[in-house]
Amino acid sequence: MILNMILEVAILDIKPGLCSEFEVAFQTASQIIASIPGYISHQLQHCLENSHRYILLVKWDKLTDHTVGFRQSPQYQEWSNLLHHFYEPFPTVEHYQLVLDNSCSV
Repeated sequence: MILNMILEVAILDIKPGLCSEFEVAFQTASQIIASIPGYISHQLQHCLENSHRYILLVKWDKLTDHTVGFRQSPQYQEWSNLLHHFYEPFPTVEHYQLVLDNSCSV
């Protein structure tokens, strides 16, 4: 585990009826984000209580790998073209740094 990594958290609310299309587009978008320097990994999870909601968790080496390296790259335009039209409202993105990890190793 990288102790100083940054976790990007985005709540994605998808327009009604477009979840399946979003998931297909996200498969392509996953390859884009994974190509960015400083990218570590990501997860897309579907909410059980709200069927139109997803959470995107992306691990980065440094905050600027996301805020500058990705968001100011040509690849971000591709990402945007693939995904941004699915969101309503546009997601808020926040970044977190680990304070404590008490997970079990099995």
